[in-house]
Amino acid sequence: MRKVLLAMIALYALGACGEREQVVEQQPSEKRYQGKRDANPWDNDPLQYADGKWNKGDRTSWESQLKNRQQSQNEDRRINQ
Repeated sequence: MRKVLLAMIALYALGACGEREQVVEQQPSEKRYQGKRDANPWDNDPLQYADGKWNKGDRTSWESQLKNRQQSQNEDRRINQ
C-alpha cells in the first residue's frame, strides 16, 4: 500500500513538472480582427503647433523635414552653430 502511494505521488509530481505546448486556438464563434490599413505618414496634414513644413502627399518633402528635425537634435551640430 505504501509503495503504491509513493508511486502515485511520484507520478503526480513528475506529471506536474511537464510542460505542454501552448497554442492559442481560435473558437469558431470568435471573429478575427482584420484591422484597417495604416495610411502613409506623408498623407497627413502637418500639425498646426509643430514645425512641420511638408506638403500633404509629398513624400520627399516629408523625408527632408524629418532629416532637418533629426539634425536639429544632434548635439555636435547644435554646439557648433
